[in-house]
Amino acid sequence: MGGPKSYIALKPRIIRNRLNNASTLFYQLTLGALLTLTGIVPAHGQPVPRSIKTPEYRALQQRLSTGWNTWYNNSLLSWVLLPQGFSITLCLDHYEDGDYLREVYKASPTQHRPETVVPGMRSDDGSYTSLRVRFHDAEFTVESGTDGGDELILVTPLKPAREMLVVEAGIQYGGAGQLGAEKAETETGQELVYRSGATILKLKSTEPQIPNAYAASSAPHFCLPLNKPTALYTGRRRSLTEIRTILHGRRQAEERRGRTYGDLADCFRAMQTILAWNTVYDAANKRVITPVSRLWNRGWGGFVLFDWDTYFAGYMCSYFNKDLAYANMVEITKAISEQGFIPNYQAPFGNYSWDRSEPPVAAILVLDIYKRYKDRWFLEEVYDELLTWNRWWAAKRTIKGYLAWGSDKVPDSLRTIDQFNIVAARLESGLDNSPMYDSIPFNETTHTMELADVGLMSMYVADCRAMEEIAQTLGHTNDAMELHERADKYSRSLAGLWDEQKGIFLNRRTDNDQQSYRLSPTLFYPLLAKTATQAQAERMMKEHYFNPNEFYGDYVMPSISRNDPAFHDNDYWRGRIWGPMNFLVYLGIRNYRLPEARADLVKKSKDLLMKSWKKDGSIFENYNSVTGQGDDVNSADAFYHWGALLSFLSILDAKDPG
Repeated sequence: MGGPKSYIALKPRIIRNRLNNASTLFYQLTLGALLTLTGIVPAHGQPVPRSIKTPEYRALQQRLSTGWNTWYNNSLLSWVLLPQGFSITLCLDHYEDGDYLREVYKASPTQHRPETVVPGMRSDDGSYTSLRVRFHDAEFTVESGTDGGDELILVTPLKPAREMLVVEAGIQYGGAGQLGAEKAETETGQELVYRSGATILKLKSTEPQIPNAYAASSAPHFCLPLNKPTALYTGRRRSLTEIRTILHGRRQAEERRGRTYGDLADCFRAMQTILAWNTVYDAANKRVITPVSRLWNRGWGGFVLFDWDTYFAGYMCSYFNKDLAYANMVEITKAISEQGFIPNYQAPFGNYSWDRSEPPVAAILVLDIYKRYKDRWFLEEVYDELLTWNRWWAAKRTIKGYLAWGSDKVPDSLRTIDQFNIVAARLESGLDNSPMYDSIPFNETTHTMELADVGLMSMYVADCRAMEEIAQTLGHTNDAMELHERADKYSRSLAGLWDEQKGIFLNRRTDNDQQSYRLSPTLFYPLLAKTATQAQAERMMKEHYFNPNEFYGDYVMPSISRNDPAFHDNDYWRGRIWGPMNFLVYLGIRNYRLPEARADLVKKSKDLLMKSWKKDGSIFENYNSVTGQGDDVNSADAFYHWGALLSFLSILDAKDPG
């Protein structure tokens, strides 16, 4: 799927819904799929509409989109020079059976990919990268680094292998220029040459190349054996020893950076590494972004930005790379729909979730970033969209004075198979198949579930409070008053969902006024809204968080209580542990005097992530609540960036011990 592809696409995320004790798989077809099925060819292009206001942000994206880095989504072994687009891609030829590997990803064993990748230490800007790769008999490390404007790549086999390394030159993103191969000035073989106007770039090798007339490559390339270390480089002539020395210095610089985090160096490295590796260049929109994973981008036709996933990515980036943080926060905010909401997802070819949004977590994160860096232009860039989105929730998701997840009815030409029903409303929650929403009716008049949702109202109240402070900072007094009134209104509604007997806030059916006793970490979110009293917060921790029949255990917090019948499904939001849930509960806990619960959640979250990170550099989208495994289910993505929220809690806690 790396080249031109059909518009037919299936959303990779699988939603399982237990109905009548049967397991039914629901897939969300993209608009392109439906139009293709009806014989209509989409006219949408790859660029997405964005209203950029500030010169500071335009300059930031230009600054980010420069130099050598692993910009190209479809391989971790591809380096691209921006803005030229000249690329170097390492491929592997298992010539005995014709297996040629051009696309290299970090994936779970459940994906059954031919290669295995363990990502190593790397910089944000690509000035140093490292990883280990295994493919058939070949196992080797790859280090890369920059020296001025030159790129250096060192390949070190861990054992002699029959496979052949094929080095391809290319021009990515439709850039202008010419490519070719010329005889090298040394005895190593050929040089790969890029020419564009007055610019001439040459790629050379330190070791002798081997002829291979049968390599499955139509690009200018040369071949190298995988039996001893070899280096590739642009620019002036260099020796293998010199390149090793330069890369060693680059690695030491990254090691020093990690050591500044002391005992949390591993937590920092896990978070920073996955975000750096998943940062790519979106050429159609001339921007740098950090989607959830490269495999998901591949499945969506080039890129996909999910709503709250991207806000979490931007927030984590803000602790080590301000520019990258701003880029992600701004780009997902600029995805705002014509209807006035930040969509559940945005992808190429005019594809976004026309009927639904995702959890409103942006404002609290934007405000915190602003307080640390004080760049007023950042607030000015995102304010109008965030205010519009805040108003949309109250206007479109209110039922009987409460907020509920929903799905809007849109024109038939945009209809998707699961739109305007309970399945689509569940998707808006971000908790696609949560048992909390089993058997909940969908109200076709209000376009919402018949469920007053504790989690949604909690996040929305926190959003209103943060937006109020942002409005005051920017001098929008009337907006601030409006936001204050809305926060108070929904906070009162939320407070009414406290159940004194159970000692926790409970969702409530809006059609029959019955409480729902299915317990999820979202019922702790009133701590985020500061709606709970100190006494209520203490009861919730004592009776529910530390309750081994509900949320406590060696690994916390399961996405549904352990005594819920759906917990043993161990399927997505039916019992597995998710970084964003732990993160939001943690943000709530630190609003109260709950030192024991706070310390426990931070430690257990870190220990869970470190288990897979230290094993093979994996960071999973979600984890088994009993075993702590991430690779025990077929839907596992082994390099999904919001999993790093689990280790990020330790960094947050150290920065703000309270």
